[in-house]
Amino acid sequence: MSSAPAQHDAPTDTTPDGTDEANAFTELGLRAELLGALAALGYEEPTPIQREAIPPLLDGRDLLGQAATGTGKTAAFALPLLHRMVAHRDGGDPVALVLVPTRELAVQVSEAFHRYGKDLGARVLPIYGGQPIGRQLRALDSGVDVVVATPGRALDHIARGTLRLGGLATVVLDEADEMLDMGFAEDIEAILEHAPAQRQTVLFSATMPSRIDGMARQHLREPVRIEIGREQTVAGEAPRVRQSAYIVTRAHKPAALGRVLDVESPTAAIVFCRSREEVDRLTETMNGRGYRSEALHGGMSQEQRDRVMGRLRAGTADLLVATDVAARGLDVEQLTHVVNYDVPSAPESYVHRIGRVGRAGREGVAITLAEPREHRMLKTIERVTGQRITIDKIPTVADMRTRRLELTQAALRESLLEDDLDPFRVIVETLTDEFDLMEVALAAVKLAHEVTSPGSDDEEEIPQVPVRGPREGRPEAGGRGGDRRGGGRPRPGGNTVQVFVGLGRRAGVRPQDLVGAITGETGIRGRDIGSIEIADRFSLVEVPQGVADEVISGLRSSTIKGRKATVRRDRGGEGR
Repeated sequence: MSSAPAQHDAPTDTTPDGTDEANAFTELGLRAELLGALAALGYEEPTPIQREAIPPLLDGRDLLGQAATGTGKTAAFALPLLHRMVAHRDGGDPVALVLVPTRELAVQVSEAFHRYGKDLGARVLPIYGGQPIGRQLRALDSGVDVVVATPGRALDHIARGTLRLGGLATVVLDEADEMLDMGFAEDIEAILEHAPAQRQTVLFSATMPSRIDGMARQHLREPVRIEIGREQTVAGEAPRVRQSAYIVTRAHKPAALGRVLDVESPTAAIVFCRSREEVDRLTETMNGRGYRSEALHGGMSQEQRDRVMGRLRAGTADLLVATDVAARGLDVEQLTHVVNYDVPSAPESYVHRIGRVGRAGREGVAITLAEPREHRMLKTIERVTGQRITIDKIPTVADMRTRRLELTQAALRESLLEDDLDPFRVIVETLTDEFDLMEVALAAVKLAHEVTSPGSDDEEEIPQVPVRGPREGRPEAGGRGGDRRGGGRPRPGGNTVQVFVGLGRRAGVRPQDLVGAITGETGIRGRDIGSIEIADRFSLVEVPQGVADEVISGLRSSTIKGRKATVRRDRGGEGR
């Protein structure tokens, strides 16, 4: 999940067609404190995974869910867990443990728990590498309700005796396939051995390979099985829509949206967001960038909605920022672009959104801003819809300058063809007595450019996020990489260094153990790791030079196969 939970909107009074949505979450049986938190966050209705998963989880059933990133599964397990928790507990060991593959996801899930459970006094602690362990120790000692952890760091605390699992009522394995791909299988098994046998176990995975099914058979008791995200598309001719996506971190999404819209120059566009709060915030941001933006969400009266739609149809607004519920039934003839500010929660939502453009033979554009973890959901949408989504690069500062110059040139060309320029002839004639005609023209173009394209020339570059397909760079069943230098793993670009790890074959270390430790304790992705060489007493891992210190720090603060290791830059054989 992102820093904001992957989730649709919460209850409002009415939808645009006048139907009552106030009981959308209430009908699921959630306690009043949670309903109040959802309403305050502006969520309007449960996503499909939430509708299916929350009732059996409230009943204490085990659950096996197949759902991709962006479907709202964090709330699907967090809300029932908080519902069953005793409010405002004092002290005590955690009642729930959520295992996640990366520290980024640990933070996001923890933030979601805080938002949902604030009125219950929920104490949530994220545990991951790169964070001072003293802070974690103090929090665990004073008592927590929910621990969200990466497997390696959780096992480290269990070995220290600082994370006690005797009081656990629920264990959640989030993105289980990712954790197995990163080499955490043995860590997960060891953690589950320490958890009480009579517990609720919840497993979510975007894919269901045989090893996930085997884990479910071993650790889940008569689980409810749910599969979300494979709905069939509506029969009929596909709209003429150019579909593309940009992979961007959440922090850079507003800037990326502005740049994409600057390049695309839509006649009119709808930007879909997940919550009312996000709609209002993004509308303000886009107005600050010079777009005539209007918000549309369930918190507005019908009269307010009508005024917004009137301005869009009249051309006095060119950007509509809306939630799915509020945008139901909209048909704007001049609409040219649909933007998914987040990956839609299910493929059919994507189909419905992009169907708003490309109608009646017209061509349209559908753009999706996806966070790195959401790339898999894009592949799911491609598979379900049978349509390709092109991954494009975010426009650079140089691209934006070129585009603004093109817009200035277009404006000048239009003026030369259409406008009466005679009133300004005297100015040009006077100036050419003193300056060269080309210099006069250049100064005029500069002034026109500053007026028509006021973008800042000192914008920062938006980082280009490496793209990895669902199976790109992943090993076959035998494991990650190989035991030899260059074995089975792509070599990263740019300057690289080798990191020495003082554990090898005799300690049972495998390539996937090293990859899992690095990706779990740092922000490094598996594809950024180069060749891996494992000897009897040590291992060498090739990483980009710019992240070597982060990798070394992360490995020093974690354990590999339950053991601490000496970690440093390789010295070319010295001391081995």
